[in-house]
Amino acid sequence: MTWVNDSNTALLTDLYQLRMAQAYFKEGLDGSAAFDLFVRRLPPTRSFLVACGLDDALGFLERLSFDRGVLDHLAELGQFSSDFLEWLAGARFTGDVYAVPEGTPVFAGEPILEVVAPLPEAQLVETFVTNQIHLQTVLASKAARIVEAAAGRPVVDFSLRRSHGVDAGLKAARAFYVAGVAATSNVMAGRTYGIPVAGTMAHSYVQAHEDEGAAFRAFLQLYPDGVVLVDTYDTLGGVRRLIALARELGEPVRVSGIRLDSGDLKALSLAARREL
Repeated sequence: MTWVNDSNTALLTDLYQLRMAQAYFKEGLDGSAAFDLFVRRLPPTRSFLVACGLDDALGFLERLSFDRGVLDHLAELGQFSSDFLEWLAGARFTGDVYAVPEGTPVFAGEPILEVVAPLPEAQLVETFVTNQIHLQTVLASKAARIVEAAAGRPVVDFSLRRSHGVDAGLKAARAFYVAGVAATSNVMAGRTYGIPVAGTMAHSYVQAHEDEGAAFRAFLQLYPDGVVLVDTYDTLGGVRRLIALARELGEPVRVSGIRLDSGDLKALSLAARREL
């Protein structure tokens, strides 16, 4: 399995960026160039975005280099001259970046980030910078709406389950935290970014026991303040079973919440709250 790391991130670009860079190199075009990342318009129901992804973009620019393995791969493509590959071997990003701080609300037509650099350098980094700012700004913006709707209640993300790929799952957890999400289920994101981690239980845990009540009892004996998943078989039946068990066990069991994972979540949440 090949993972993205500092030795190969230079290949996280579109082929035409490299082809254009070679053309600039051949023509001696190395004057200053600039590009901005912004959104032209927003849907009527979304009046702002939350800027995110700057940290990863800057880290990429600071470490950008073409090592021997990357250069050998490009040589094998048969599209790049030896003198251009020699130039790439010494290429580094020398430009400037202007950006709003992560977590800043931004609006249509307002630049999130601007890169000013020699033309070939600006061309080479455009793809990665666009990718990181785009992905994480979209995620942070969606998360901000959820946090606002929660009205002060803590929100926990499940990023590895819903984001496409491990990199997106990791970056999603960070973007959500920037937007105000309180914790993540993603253990690696917790270690990498210092985000609090949180978790509940899965349906498989309940199904591994003889019955739902036995699963709740075993889980709460180990995690007395845990959040219990109640919808494995019958949601409201699970809620009633948990209420009875909490009364039976008494202190020190203090269930901190229930989790609903299927069905009509709005209707079930209202019915479950009435039971509780």
